[in-house]
Amino acid sequence: MRFFHLSDLHIGRQLHFYSLEQEQREMLGEILAQARKLRPDAVLIAGDIYDRSVPSAEACTLLDDFLKEFSEIEPQIPLLMIAGNHDNAARLQYAASFLRKNQIYISVLPPASPDEYLQQVVLNDAYGEVHFYLLPFTKPGYVRPLFEEGEAPADCHTAVSRLLGRERIDTAKRNVLISHQFYTAGDKMPMTCDSEQAYVSVGGLERVDVSAVSMFDYAALGHIHGAQKVGEERFRYCGTPLKYSVSEAGHEKSITLVTLGEKGTAPEIATIPLAAGRDVRRDSGTLAELLARAKEPQCHDYVSLTVTDGQGLYRPKEQLEEVYDHLLEMRVESHKMRELFTGEEETEKPLDPLEAFGAFFWDMQGRALYPEEREVMARLLADAQKEDV
Repeated sequence: MRFFHLSDLHIGRQLHFYSLEQEQREMLGEILAQARKLRPDAVLIAGDIYDRSVPSAEACTLLDDFLKEFSEIEPQIPLLMIAGNHDNAARLQYAASFLRKNQIYISVLPPASPDEYLQQVVLNDAYGEVHFYLLPFTKPGYVRPLFEEGEAPADCHTAVSRLLGRERIDTAKRNVLISHQFYTAGDKMPMTCDSEQAYVSVGGLERVDVSAVSMFDYAALGHIHGAQKVGEERFRYCGTPLKYSVSEAGHEKSITLVTLGEKGTAPEIATIPLAAGRDVRRDSGTLAELLARAKEPQCHDYVSLTVTDGQGLYRPKEQLEEVYDHLLEMRVESHKMRELFTGEEETEKPLDPLEAFGAFFWDMQGRALYPEEREVMARLLADAQKEDV
């Protein structure tokens, strides 16, 4: 059985206040084209369908258009989706019964009463049944009604483990989990981006050790934006289909294509590249070098630029914005700051506090302090020194 593993579409997301609607429409169109071309047996989307719990009208239209086109593929391909931490359960579940008639299955909340269980979809191939278990984003409080007073799980690992323990999973058959949590492999943390740093959490309450899903032949994971395995190859994050932050500039975005053979054999993992029309990237160099590299079509990318000759330049940000039409940020790597933090020029006189602040301000803002700003800062430093005395 072959299936696409996707997650974290984040429909409606912005990048430094730039709308990504066009890029997302192209990305969804490419997924549709690959589904028509390769004819997978199923498509899995492991959470964070929307970027916000209250998505915009444009985001809702974009998802609606995608689902409509997907349902028109003949013969139909089952689509299995779960809610992530960014999704609003009620909004994502809208029209779920109608979509189910078109083999589009959506699960938005974990079981909340003793007679409820995870949604399960059973598909067949030449080797028999494959059982897909849909586990939406879960917190301990979501599943508290399932347990006796005093036995409620206190962390996400316990919540997930107990949920799966209720499921009567037949391990003689092939089983696939779709889940959206922060999974780790023992003490080994997954590689994260800026947007996931909050989940390297204090106390580890958000973490779920991958041992909790050991009974599955494949775990299609969502939540982390970089594609990677978690411990074993059969437990995988597929990553986002687009670059959603500067910290993802080095990622190669793709569809994860999984081929599940007969029971007992390892799944085969392949990737189908997803190329965005407008890339997200970093670059550095002197102002002259960066201006010279602003060629078509790279000048239209979303760029984070570091100017390495920051001293004495005339409005470097404005000059760069004239040739890079999607400048996300500009940083200045000042000579003074390099000396301050690396000690490259140890023979020079150390910077006094006002000079150090001026160098820091230049590095952050790309300009020198105005005279009145310098005067205010000098007074503040003088007052601080008096208090120390």
